[in-house]
Amino acid sequence: MRALRYSVQPLTILRYFGQLCIILALLILVPLIVSAVLGEYLATLRYAIVAAGAFVTWLFLRRLPSPKSIQTNEAMVVTALAFIIAALVMAWPIMFSGLTFGDALFESISGITTTGLSVTATVVDKPPIFLFARSWLQWIGGLGIVILFLATMIRPGLAAKRIGYFENYEEDVVGSARATARRVIVVYSAMTAFGIVVLGLLGAGWFNSVAYSFSAVSTGGFSPRGGSLAGLSLPLQAMVMLLCVAGAAPLILYFRSVRERGWVLIRDRQVLGLLIAGLVASLLTALFLFTQDGFTGAEALRHGFLNAFSAQATAGFSTLDISQISPGAKLTLIFSMFLGGCAGSTAGGIKILRLLILGQVLYVFLQRPSMPRQAVAQVSLGRHPLEPDEIQGALSIVFVFLAVIAVSWLVFVGMGYNPLDSLFEVVSATGTVGLSSGITSPGLPSVLKGVLSADMLLGRLEIIALLVLLYPRTWIGRRLDE
Repeated sequence: MRALRYSVQPLTILRYFGQLCIILALLILVPLIVSAVLGEYLATLRYAIVAAGAFVTWLFLRRLPSPKSIQTNEAMVVTALAFIIAALVMAWPIMFSGLTFGDALFESISGITTTGLSVTATVVDKPPIFLFARSWLQWIGGLGIVILFLATMIRPGLAAKRIGYFENYEEDVVGSARATARRVIVVYSAMTAFGIVVLGLLGAGWFNSVAYSFSAVSTGGFSPRGGSLAGLSLPLQAMVMLLCVAGAAPLILYFRSVRERGWVLIRDRQVLGLLIAGLVASLLTALFLFTQDGFTGAEALRHGFLNAFSAQATAGFSTLDISQISPGAKLTLIFSMFLGGCAGSTAGGIKILRLLILGQVLYVFLQRPSMPRQAVAQVSLGRHPLEPDEIQGALSIVFVFLAVIAVSWLVFVGMGYNPLDSLFEVVSATGTVGLSSGITSPGLPSVLKGVLSADMLLGRLEIIALLVLLYPRTWIGRRLDE
């Protein structure tokens, strides 16, 4: 195995990093233009400087030779760098709103990872460009800088598939990876436009409609108003949550639903699992709100459904103060945040797909003792037989998720924070959810802000990509061209 293991080639990393820079420069133009329209010219200057820096970097690195292929570890490194660099460069413009660099970086990481945790005490005193920029960060984070990279820069073929580093999903790829990425972008943009129009017609205000739609479709959770969804009318709350659930379903299925003119979404095992899990969590949350928190039956059902589906979709919107609800309701939301949405969606968590795989593994494990010794027990998901590496991958991701949560939770408990609230906060960050038990605040110690920032990046990158970036043998050792 050692003879077949190769370290990354720095020139390959730099070449693709340069192409990511031009994507980043183009994406920065949106808040740059918005800030100019809003008259926030100091913010415009900052965005212009960052965009110019990214553009110059691309001009310099584009001179490097284009590699014929890209290794899997190189693809993961570029993926990890895409989110880390984007968070770093976007932190400086966010400081325009009065935040320190540390807090601005936390907001930027929370945005690009579509988490929604915030260390700002209130958004009432923040300029409109700050609110727009956070939502825009979540929108591009949800779609993924990498998928934009796929759609516009990389030649079709194996390299394009590797650079995406998305979960394997049955019948996800329709044609080339580039074509698939473009179709996903069309679906994502159409969902966003639909949300903006409907929310605007429902009376949210066009600025708020844009901000809510960006955050909802990306399952992000940043709100342009204080109190998240609290204070909005029920139709507005329901519409925002509908967009969140839609974003938590596999995006390619929407294209297939139109193309095949069938009930692809309804028949999909992941989508059914998402809806069933959300329904069960909603009823349990409502039960706890009714029996332990003093809500009326109607209020309990309303808050139960909206907050549980927000947790299940890893959106992070809320209609009540999570820090004040009962332990039973918090535990229910913790399980929902950990499980998360569907593979191939903008949602976080371990994904419904992996839960289905684990369920099939357990089913075969229980059936095996009653079978003849020579019988072969095949683990399958629907009509799709699962390969050993698929099962191993699902088990590994779940195990590493649990390990990251456990280590981060111990740090919070060790510093004197309530164990249940600490677990809630850590799972929310690692699942890229954004619901808060009240721990995340301006006064949170810097070390704990760092822990949550690392959790958000680990969760968004499915942990493995970031670990590969930090693994010494990724950079040191024999290279393919040697």
